[in-house]
Amino acid sequence: MRNALRYLFLATTVVALAAFGSGAAIATTILKPNVDAVATITPSAGQEVGIAAPVTIRFANPVADRDRAERLVDIRATEPLPGAFSWSSDRELTWTPTSFLPARAPISVQVGNARTEFRTNAGVVADADMSAHTFTVSIGGALARSVPASMGKPGYETPTGTFPVLEKFRSVVFDSRTIGIPLSSPEGYVINGEYAERLTWGGVFVHSAPWSVDSQGNANVSHGCINLAPDDAAWYYETVGVGDPVTVHW
Repeated sequence: MRNALRYLFLATTVVALAAFGSGAAIATTILKPNVDAVATITPSAGQEVGIAAPVTIRFANPVADRDRAERLVDIRATEPLPGAFSWSSDRELTWTPTSFLPARAPISVQVGNARTEFRTNAGVVADADMSAHTFTVSIGGALARSVPASMGKPGYETPTGTFPVLEKFRSVVFDSRTIGIPLSSPEGYVINGEYAERLTWGGVFVHSAPWSVDSQGNANVSHGCINLAPDDAAWYYETVGVGDPVTVHW
């Protein structure tokens, strides 16, 4: 048909075939935006992280087909590693390992054509026992240190579960308003803290707490954080890596 246009839609391209009176055809390929293009992957290439580190993938464009995007993700050591997916936005996907990653191992991440590789450390694993008021650290499966601790008091209990260290701070300001406690409240505070490791985005940290040393090992008196003596907190800060797990339990 004279001047007729016929379009064939592929996954990533549009091919237009234009038919002319002579019967000849000219094919033109028009690239469509790759909706699965990857902007960043963390941990970044060459980074060393703990054995509970999640992998976060940020796509360059909003992802409409989340199931398809998840199927593009391959995370492995020597074999594929089991994990669970969650979305924090239409561009950001997080993979959390089902169990701990192998220690001292290269971990490869492939998302479509994007690929990176990071490494795990020896595995610094902490156990916070709220009944015994202890904080116990093992490295590579061997006990390294067990110290007195104080966790969240009634009404401000430390959440239970296993949490990877998200961030580390040599110094930080703790402001009760960030966890919903006004300064006008008897529970309100603004405190300069040291040797702190964030466990949740909601404000739970492991940190130095010289003000609660007398309670550490005996009672839970914090607003949800794990309190350690200054020397113990400094040692843990120097020892732990981002991505290392802390398990909190009764």
